[in-house]
Amino acid sequence: VQLQASGGGLVQAGESLTLSCAASGSTFSSYHVGWFRQASGKEREFVGAITWRPTSTYYADFVKGRFTISRENAKNTVYLQMNSLKPEDTAVYYCAASRNFYSPFRGDYWGQGTQVTVSS
Repeated sequence: VQLQASGGGLVQAGESLTLSCAASGSTFSSYHVGWFRQASGKEREFVGAITWRPTSTYYADFVKGRFTISRENAKNTVYLQMNSLKPEDTAVYYCAASRNFYSPFRGDYWGQGTQVTVSS
């Protein structure tokens, strides 16, 4: 499966942004999909993930209540809705997918990143 993340941009603190992760080459609905981010000079960190069968979501503590992951299988797309953005959310965001469920989540397939910049 090939992944394409998009939707990044420059926003002000408190605003919202929705990232998309579009898949091609395979039936995306049968994959677990996660989002990660990497700020400049820092290690990549897990943001959240959505599983399939059953569909459930889980998030890193620092985004709980602000970020929501959803999927639209008909469009082979997973979304990351980000609300109440903070300057510390500035990072390159990546989506990743796997057929197997790993705990902690890890992706076997990765998309290129999309830059999110939050100004104060």
